[in-house]
Amino acid sequence: MIWIGNKAYVVKLSHVNHDRKDMSAVDRANPLLQLQGLPRFSAIRPEHVEPALDRLLADNRDRLKRLEGLEDAADWDSFVQPMEDANERLTRMWSPVSHLNSVKDSQDLRQVYESCLPKLSAYHTEVGQNETFYRAFKRIAESPGFPDLDTAQRMIVTNALRDFRLLGVSLPPDKKKRFKEIRQQLSKLSNQFERNVLDATHAWSLHIKDQSDLSGLPDSSIAMARQMAERDQLPGWKFSLDIPSYLPFMMHADNRSLRQRMYEAYVTRASDRGPNAGQNDNSDVIDQLLQLRQESAHLLGFNNYAQVSLETKMAETPVQVLDFLRDLAHRSRGTANKELEDVKRFAREEYGREDFQAWDLAYYSEKLRQSLYRFTDEDIRPYFPATRVLRGLFHVVGRLYGLTIREISDVDVWDRDVRFFEISDANGDVRGRFYVDLYVRTHKRGGAWMDECVSRKRDTHGTQIPVAYLTCNFSPPVGDEPALLTHDEVVTLFHEFGHGLHHMLTTVDYVGVSGINGVAWDAVELPSQFMENWCWEREALDIIGGHYQSDAALPDDLLKKMRSAKNFQSGMQMVRQIEFALFDMRLYYDFDANAEQSIQGFLDEVRQEVAVVIPPAYNRFQNSFTHIFSGGYAAGYYSYKWAEVLSADAFSRFEEEGIFNPQTGHAFLESVLEQGGSREPMDLFLAFRGRKPTIDALLRHSGLSA
Repeated sequence: MIWIGNKAYVVKLSHVNHDRKDMSAVDRANPLLQLQGLPRFSAIRPEHVEPALDRLLADNRDRLKRLEGLEDAADWDSFVQPMEDANERLTRMWSPVSHLNSVKDSQDLRQVYESCLPKLSAYHTEVGQNETFYRAFKRIAESPGFPDLDTAQRMIVTNALRDFRLLGVSLPPDKKKRFKEIRQQLSKLSNQFERNVLDATHAWSLHIKDQSDLSGLPDSSIAMARQMAERDQLPGWKFSLDIPSYLPFMMHADNRSLRQRMYEAYVTRASDRGPNAGQNDNSDVIDQLLQLRQESAHLLGFNNYAQVSLETKMAETPVQVLDFLRDLAHRSRGTANKELEDVKRFAREEYGREDFQAWDLAYYSEKLRQSLYRFTDEDIRPYFPATRVLRGLFHVVGRLYGLTIREISDVDVWDRDVRFFEISDANGDVRGRFYVDLYVRTHKRGGAWMDECVSRKRDTHGTQIPVAYLTCNFSPPVGDEPALLTHDEVVTLFHEFGHGLHHMLTTVDYVGVSGINGVAWDAVELPSQFMENWCWEREALDIIGGHYQSDAALPDDLLKKMRSAKNFQSGMQMVRQIEFALFDMRLYYDFDANAEQSIQGFLDEVRQEVAVVIPPAYNRFQNSFTHIFSGGYAAGYYSYKWAEVLSADAFSRFEEEGIFNPQTGHAFLESVLEQGGSREPMDLFLAFRGRKPTIDALLRHSGLSA
């Protein structure tokens, strides 16, 4: 569907699949081995996964075995590009499997997915520890022709040499074997951690039968709870620990004892405490993950795992990161303490609440916000129907970068609510395609994320168009009403689409550094956080929003209130994120996983240093901290704040030159989005901003003094 004004035109995208001639009939029938076109989601079954993976692993090993004989004559075309192609084929096959595992979980798929993880880990470690390949890459890097390669090619070779080292290529055989075993164990444990969180989240719910217990809750929350109960053939209302259900309950429910029950269930998920104590408990998983990561670091010659993590990031040392976080904490903690005292005083003076507890914070904070700014999320929701927001988002990026986004029909998807779109530039060239999966549902991992389905590359057949998955967990439509988003959800959608643009708008022709591939982890959040800024600008909001019944624009007085409230409790939010980041970095830097100190005691120590809200002793936040135990952010959670400095400073140029200035938009597109991981992120920032980043814009946007 292409949007022109308010009219929509539907177009169709045909699929072309070119099966390999040497495949058996069984292989040709396996949808996961048809590696051209889009995934055939409706045809993929759990029984397809392991045979497809085994086939590609065997095929790749055969291809790479032949490459070993080219060591002395290795160059880009004969050696590096074939290795790139082998990796891309494997990623292409595994991508829909991994995605379905996140958005359409089933016991059968879960079992086969978990059985395949050690095979993938073993393969990647074998390649990374292959000394012949390592010598071939070194030969290329040291050859007279290396400077003649283009920037992206040189970066791929440089990154490969680093990755060989980080996979233990130089270790003696016994240590190589142990390192490989650790990698396989870590892969299984990380997956187990995420599974435990998912199962624990869905294992508990609050079933309300008495309507008086719904006092204070917004109509949208009540309607969704009623719909959930009806789906499960229950009377009354059902509230879950999924954020669209949990968060409104904690913010609005007048029944304090029920808020306490919800809070305790949420903060003890996958732990030894709470209503489901001991079920899906991640405590031992965490211990094993930390011990194995520490052991792997020592095998590689590092003092700790934090040093390993920073080998692929902008930040140079753990101390540099710790200093950065503590500086932010120093600038924020005074404001945060005042904000906490303000909400406690408000609860005491206005509601007589003397015994202020953790399950009161969201509730009385919302009451205070309403008192100060005279609006609620429910006042805003009608102006952000999901379909209008999505269309508006496309118009915003169209104005910024000269793009057209149209919906494509008849595409095979995994759920009826999933939609598919195509991005074209001003010349009519297709730049990218993407799936959008907006709503929360059973058997879908929580949170919001972007992931790659297909990466850009160029070969003799032409340019492969990148494809992305954009996944959120917003409240679905209820009854005949459309899905209405909170402003926070609008910001989340823009954030994830920023990641998507980074993946899809790349002009780099080599998979290893196209899109988000090869981008330093502490810079990968720059394009996503950057996009959030347009959610606060009147000129953009008139495009994004409109009342779902009248199409009226967001009223000026409501926007003024939103802007005034933007930095409400920003100090508390800042130190909360710093608490997470400091815990993460210190955990992998100076926590001894083999000593007697407990994880909980260590987290309590971090909280004493920076937190202003100290939760109850039963709180087990770490047991559901998927970012650092299963999500790739181990010793990297600081990246959000690190990249926020970059994104705030980058947006300040738009503030100076106009938020829809086409020259500025083109400069960001050309300097950042199109470059992928082909150049160092600081070089890209300098190319766009003309100077190094400063923290001033972040502090200003957060309402904190510089």
